[in-house]
Amino acid sequence: MRARRAWAGTPECGAFCAAPPARRQYLTRDEFAARYGADAADFQRLEQFAREFNLEVISRHTGQRTLRLSGTVEAMQRAFGVQLQSALLGRVRFRHRAGPIQLPADVAPLIEGVSGLDNRPAVRPHFQFKPFPDGKRPRAAGGPRPFTPLEVGKLYDFPANLDGSGECIGILEFGGGFDPKELNNYFAQLGVPPPQVQAVSVDGGQNSPTGDPQSADGEVMLDLEVAGALAPKAVLAVYFAPNTDAGFLDALRVAVHDSTHKPSVISVSWGGPESNAAQQSLQDFDAACQEAAALGVTICVAAGDHGADDTDQPSGQTTVDFPASSPQVLACGGTHLEAENGAVSKETVWNTRDGWATGGGVSGVFPLPGWQTGANVPPSVNPGGGTGRGVPDVAGDADANTGYIVAVDGSEGSSGGTSAVAPLWSALIARLNQALGKPVGFVNPLLYQPPANIKGFHDIVEGDNGSFPNDKKFYSAGPGWDACTGWGSPRGTELLQALRA
Repeated sequence: MRARRAWAGTPECGAFCAAPPARRQYLTRDEFAARYGADAADFQRLEQFAREFNLEVISRHTGQRTLRLSGTVEAMQRAFGVQLQSALLGRVRFRHRAGPIQLPADVAPLIEGVSGLDNRPAVRPHFQFKPFPDGKRPRAAGGPRPFTPLEVGKLYDFPANLDGSGECIGILEFGGGFDPKELNNYFAQLGVPPPQVQAVSVDGGQNSPTGDPQSADGEVMLDLEVAGALAPKAVLAVYFAPNTDAGFLDALRVAVHDSTHKPSVISVSWGGPESNAAQQSLQDFDAACQEAAALGVTICVAAGDHGADDTDQPSGQTTVDFPASSPQVLACGGTHLEAENGAVSKETVWNTRDGWATGGGVSGVFPLPGWQTGANVPPSVNPGGGTGRGVPDVAGDADANTGYIVAVDGSEGSSGGTSAVAPLWSALIARLNQALGKPVGFVNPLLYQPPANIKGFHDIVEGDNGSFPNDKKFYSAGPGWDACTGWGSPRGTELLQALRA
């Protein structure tokens, strides 16, 4: 359960949003808990409520405003006035509830949300891994090819002489795991020091590699190898949680309020169609992202891998991926990247016309934020139109054919998807924080105004994120912001200068 909050959330925009990082004042996690955490009297009444229904209090956290309970199915049904039922989704058996949650009159006002009654899989990873034929890397010369993360960082002009020292990148994972020896070998081959990687268990989630590079291991290793190569001195805190609605929310809350590792940027490469998410989940996740903004934490989120309709089997309707559609996160779209003589020679919207393409479009849930009003976000292409939060904000290399050379479970190959773009931008944010001496925090408003939106990006003007096989174009790239690649891929040094302005 999540207790009510005294805090009304971050303002949509204002002096704080427009101020450069050097002039922003953030709360520490202890200050936030003391000022805006759950009320002790509220917790006391909720714990009494739990005892009345034979529920055990597992933990409580003032800053997160969370109270974790455990009990039998029968006790949960009585406490919350619902029926819990079992169902199958493919081969996965899960629990879900029937009926609205009902609470005593004096308890209901104290609770903001209840999660965990439903434990169906909530999110999916956004990566595509292609093993090299015969284990041999393609030759560097001639045509599209994959890159090491270091090469991508150079093509995007990541600020030099920065390595993420003093920063922590939080990475959310909902399955799979990593092998420390394989990570160390990978970084040794790149010639960079291996980063400090710390696994954090949330709700019983564990670092559990499966041995299959096409499983969630592929996501975990992609995130760690991209972020670790480009910010090797940053601590990588990996929050492993169950792939459930409650696990997804709890992983973010734990990372945002982690007073031990204190991540300044969080990378999220998992998500799902916004249209499939429950209203409570949308609200609770967005609220946690608002809290991150108050603490100076940037959240980078993959925009999805199946085009504007965000589904494996196109339906003709578009939907953006969540949580990329939250106005409080930096939504990361994908490009196809080619290089010649150490410079970008071609960059277009990632769309291989085989069902894999960058997500993007217009939210049907979140309204257009104030800082996006000048970006010419188009109306939704769905019947009835309507203008909402535009996705993505930024982009980066995501096509597995021109993606990232990674090692996963003994296989070497090229990995892509917008999953790669979230850790790419997270590493860049870590470098920017190191250079500025202060977190950039909620950076979106700064990216939508000069000089950042003029000088800080490679503008992508070719391609679309239409579906296959219907081949509907949906949204197309063009000068300035667009619903395929946002402002474009980064010019890291120019972006740093813009944020210093």
